[in-house]
Amino acid sequence: MKVHLIGIGGTGMGALAGLLKQAGHDVRGSDGPLYPPMSTQLAQAGVTVFTGFTGENLDWGPDCVVVGNVCSRDHVEVVAALGRGLPLESFPSLLAKLLLPSRRSLVIAGTHGKTTTAALVTWLLVAAGHKPSALIGGVPQNLGRGALYGEGDAIVLEGDEYDTAFFDKGSKFLHYQPQRAILTSVEFDHADIFADLDAVKAAFLRFVALIPADGDLIVCADDAGALEVASTARCRLTTYRVLGEGDDPASSDYAARASVKRGGGQTLFELFERGQSLGEFATSLVGAYNIANIVAGVAMARREGVEVEVLRDAVRRFRGVKRRQELLGIAAGTRVVTDFAHHPTAVKVTVTAVRRHFPNSKLHVCFEPRSASSRRAVFFEGYAEAFAAASRVYVGPLFSPGKIPEDQRLDPVGLARAIAAHGVEASAYHSVDELGAAVLTQVAPGDTVLLLSSGSFGDLGNKLLKGLGDAFMFATPEDMPAVRALCEVYGLAPTEFDDSTETLILREPEGDVVGCCSLKVVGTQALLFNLAVAQSRRGEGLGWILADGTIRRARNVGVRTIYLATNQASDFFANRVGFVPADTDAVDPQLQASPHFAPIHEGGVCMSFDPTWRPRPA
Repeated sequence: MKVHLIGIGGTGMGALAGLLKQAGHDVRGSDGPLYPPMSTQLAQAGVTVFTGFTGENLDWGPDCVVVGNVCSRDHVEVVAALGRGLPLESFPSLLAKLLLPSRRSLVIAGTHGKTTTAALVTWLLVAAGHKPSALIGGVPQNLGRGALYGEGDAIVLEGDEYDTAFFDKGSKFLHYQPQRAILTSVEFDHADIFADLDAVKAAFLRFVALIPADGDLIVCADDAGALEVASTARCRLTTYRVLGEGDDPASSDYAARASVKRGGGQTLFELFERGQSLGEFATSLVGAYNIANIVAGVAMARREGVEVEVLRDAVRRFRGVKRRQELLGIAAGTRVVTDFAHHPTAVKVTVTAVRRHFPNSKLHVCFEPRSASSRRAVFFEGYAEAFAAASRVYVGPLFSPGKIPEDQRLDPVGLARAIAAHGVEASAYHSVDELGAAVLTQVAPGDTVLLLSSGSFGDLGNKLLKGLGDAFMFATPEDMPAVRALCEVYGLAPTEFDDSTETLILREPEGDVVGCCSLKVVGTQALLFNLAVAQSRRGEGLGWILADGTIRRARNVGVRTIYLATNQASDFFANRVGFVPADTDAVDPQLQASPHFAPIHEGGVCMSFDPTWRPRPA
């Protein structure tokens, strides 16, 4: 089928476009200028995107037109489609027609946490070899895309309660035919379409009613709204929670208790299944709410028959979702982190979690009121209290204020004053550039900058990293040609790019990649390879910065031993980083099979390092 999507750059629409493309359909779409990660995701999927909206975008002859919920009846392409007699579909209705009849739907719903939980469930099933399909309103970092077309019979769907289209004002998840579902939370949100909490509950009640009697509903036992809605279910009910001090592990079907032990950069927790311990788990995600998301995902995976040891390894290696506590980069010793949080509850738990993860330095929080709800005054008091864990708050300008009635708009200046009244230094800014300039004058090495926005925030993250200089960050697909060219200078084998490999780079303010280092992780072992620095920047210590950062990353994903193979740089790794000679027999066969282990077969040496010890420069 030939499908045209209006507003293809939305997270849900873009994921659907990728899924339909993988399923063999001819997919194109239109939108305004796009930004990563959706622009990258669509380009990787080979989906043609028309920039701007016009009736001529339909000249290629689609069989139907998918209309995003941001489009009104008088949208130029909607009018053109109706004039040509083309059927209109919403993305949930088309998904239901083309893909759901032959699959079991595993739907993750709730006011908070559904993107991360849906990504985790998908990753757990992938790690178990179940080959699921998935449609997620974000980009899981382990999978590289939010759309997955698998051979298995299950499809994981992020169930959004937002309305569907101008011709279908019901929630998207009402199309999803759930066989099994997770309900993370039910709270008032989307003030532009729901009048109050009761209206939100009514939508979730309709969703729960769709689950058949032989299905499953997994619900957070710590969320009163979710429990109230779940009590009406006719299917089997499974509860989950994060335990507090003294709580009984048998108080819910699945439970987690955070450990007081240090996890080498990871969060450790004990997981219980119906009161019985499944042992210790580890994750690089931070915050009790993320542990709750993991427990929900494990509960779903267990219903799907996944073994505990598979889950333990997969949880440890789960990197989360782009723009959900995503580390954009480190420059001049300052971390820049981004998160999608825009509801007051999400803002509070995210700011608190990041503060607890980095307790000994300042936390600068930049907030852009961008979503339809966050631009409204209805959540003013919630926002005023949500930033209590921050050191300083920078409130950006209201995004497209003209779309919100003047008497309903959030006042950024008033919000900054209210935040300050709660004891946190805060200021409002007329532009993103003015805000960014203020941040650059305030941050110091060791500080963390947290960006909170449901959109691009005017590319603030990259602007800050550029302003700080020589940013250390994860490579994107667009960076890989530069990485390969840099490695080629030193005769290094091309970098592998798969779900077990990460490449970190150093980027100059002008955007050039001047250093790279890659890490391939298999179980608790990793192979460090392709450490390279541009010849024009040799002698500045950039190699040590790359090695140190890569080792820190290995620590954060639970690696116990890092190996490398070299025939040229053994002195550097021994003297500057602390690697020691190692026996190749101890190296995992998957790592030995890597072309980057080849120097061993050419007279080189194998070296190892314990990443739980922090390397120090000589």
